[in-house]
Amino acid sequence: MSNPQSAPDTAHILQRFQQIAQQIPYQDLGEIAGVQLGIKRLDCIHPQISGNKFFKLKYNLVAARAQGYRQLLTFGGAYSNHIAATAYAAQLFGFDSIGIIRGEELAERPRNATLHHAEQLGMSLNFVSRENYRQKQQPSYMAQLQRHYPDAYILPEGGSNLLAVQGCEEILSAQDRENYDVICCAVGTGSTLAGLIRASDTRQQVLGFSALKGCFQADSIQQYTRAQHWRLTDDYCGGGYAKSSTELRAFMQDFEARYQIPLEQVYTAKMCYGVIDLIQQGYFPTASRILLLHTGGLQGRNI
Repeated sequence: MSNPQSAPDTAHILQRFQQIAQQIPYQDLGEIAGVQLGIKRLDCIHPQISGNKFFKLKYNLVAARAQGYRQLLTFGGAYSNHIAATAYAAQLFGFDSIGIIRGEELAERPRNATLHHAEQLGMSLNFVSRENYRQKQQPSYMAQLQRHYPDAYILPEGGSNLLAVQGCEEILSAQDRENYDVICCAVGTGSTLAGLIRASDTRQQVLGFSALKGCFQADSIQQYTRAQHWRLTDDYCGGGYAKSSTELRAFMQDFEARYQIPLEQVYTAKMCYGVIDLIQQGYFPTASRILLLHTGGLQGRNI
């Protein structure tokens, strides 16, 4: 159990996040068909609170502490980067954690790497049917959860809310706005892309690659921004969430050998594959400067 007396206050949480985020490395990928490519290695921010999850959790943790909650409760699938990152962040900052996991049949199966890691970090896993999981945004279901877990700060699936969007605005630096024409990112729930759109210059294009079949995230993105300089595609989702292919895995192997950058096939590999395919199709003007965002989640390699 967490010890609220020894848990860091909001100022210490912010200070710790600031210290961790001071040095985010970039890597030059060179030129492909006249287009310049660089990658911002958000996966290197922290070994556990990795990539975009670092930014999505930041202000939510501050809010949870300021409001006096002792637990973090959130939702995710079996391979959720968010579940893994929340479990670690909860332990680091003195919260207990609870994960509502989609798929009640998983309760009796051996844990995959993501869920095993979350349990090792102290997260209590509650496996629910897919029907019940779909109710996660219903006010009545949320009220029921809050009654059952009165000490819990409830984070939406993927940690996606206005505080997450606010955190994701900090992904882009002033130099990123000046030095690149296109910002590319993998998309799950859409809150990271919303933050990037809000933080980017309107002369830039922000391009999101959905890891899921369909571009339904556009509706939630539009709740946070009225900007028009962005596009969302599911052309490279590989058939759906956590689905892969021989072609995608071959691309991963080649990319990793060429650039010495680890990928995972759920999110970032699909985005990188999509960007390079679009370059080869001539989608981007010659001499475009493209920034890829590596959003972490490397435990997904273990699927």
